[in-house]
Amino acid sequence: MLLSTYGSRGDVEPLAGLAAQLRELGAEVRVCAPPDEDFERRLAEVGVVLVPVGMSARALTKSAPPPSALPERAAQVIASQFEVVTAAAEGCDVLVATGMMPAAAGALSVAEKLGISSVSVTFQQLTLPSPYRRPLEYAGRSFPLEVTDNRMLWELDAEINNELFGAVLNTNRAAAGLPPVDDVRGYVTGSRPWLATDPVLDPWQQAPGFTDFDVVQTGAWIVPDANPLPPDLMAFLDAGAPPVYVGFGSMPMLAATDVAQGALAAVRAHGRRVIMARGWADLDVLDDRDDCFVVGEVNQQALFPRMAAVVHHGGAGTTTTATLAGAPQVVVPQAADQPYWAGRIADLGIGVDHGGPAPTGESLSVALATALNPETRARAEAVAGRIRTDGTAVAAKLLVDACG
Repeated sequence: MLLSTYGSRGDVEPLAGLAAQLRELGAEVRVCAPPDEDFERRLAEVGVVLVPVGMSARALTKSAPPPSALPERAAQVIASQFEVVTAAAEGCDVLVATGMMPAAAGALSVAEKLGISSVSVTFQQLTLPSPYRRPLEYAGRSFPLEVTDNRMLWELDAEINNELFGAVLNTNRAAAGLPPVDDVRGYVTGSRPWLATDPVLDPWQQAPGFTDFDVVQTGAWIVPDANPLPPDLMAFLDAGAPPVYVGFGSMPMLAATDVAQGALAAVRAHGRRVIMARGWADLDVLDDRDDCFVVGEVNQQALFPRMAAVVHHGGAGTTTTATLAGAPQVVVPQAADQPYWAGRIADLGIGVDHGGPAPTGESLSVALATALNPETRARAEAVAGRIRTDGTAVAAKLLVDACG
């Protein structure tokens, strides 16, 4: 089986979980993903070799290309899918496609060319048309302010996807001997898309008459992490009350270059210690007080249950892990689906939606006042007991059964 994606850590980590489950069921698994060292290392931990495709996701994210560069970047992504995924998919029975829209469209086209089964997967429902919410907006492609009807917005979204990706996708399809696609988003969604999210965190609401696809919600794809916490981190945790975690994963935090110092001040204002994750923003602490511990890659599944609160960017994986840990959250959304997850955390009453990408010490302190409230902790612990942990097992069994 081939698992294909192009995106950030949040797009690769779930595939590591699925790959581990598939291997336990006796399947041979390959993963196509960006050639980042941390992706390669994470997949190696579950016994899967990374087949590199495209440029480094970290390098692309940190370079912050302007919105006008999106069609050019999409062309590169699609071309690399046809080149790399075609070779990697030879001899496979099933191709699982996820990641950014042009990458998924390219990978699914490869499966079509090779005549193998394919599954389209999303790790958030915001790319699946629904009358109950707006679609995501591409940077530089905002919807007209006067258009507020969700149905019309989804029609505009389909047009934008075709404008951005249709011509280059069909150029590559023609070169591969495939017919053109007139609806890129519809092609990627297909008739039976998979939604790899938890139904408590991300409840899918069917819309008869609006959509002609049947969503399969498997639960979130989580790979159990058995890596121990480093001894020096354990010593820090044991030396005092539960600290606050601050980390923004794959987000470079370009709008808030002093976020580390602001977060540190906010946490200290509440008399708490802090664990700061460097991430792609390269967070660090500039003083030598002993109430802060800086970490790199760390087992969040082991760490988050010991946190007083978790301050993060709102990626699907981090949000799910923090929720499963029963930790109150402060979500500082940066882009894409992150405002949605921030809203879900606020709606469930298990944390705070910061509401803007550039936090200050003052704004984080206000948010932490709610997150550190015992009532928020009680709700977070109650919701944690409702989160499913069998998503990868469900998905793996569906894929193996499909192969007969």
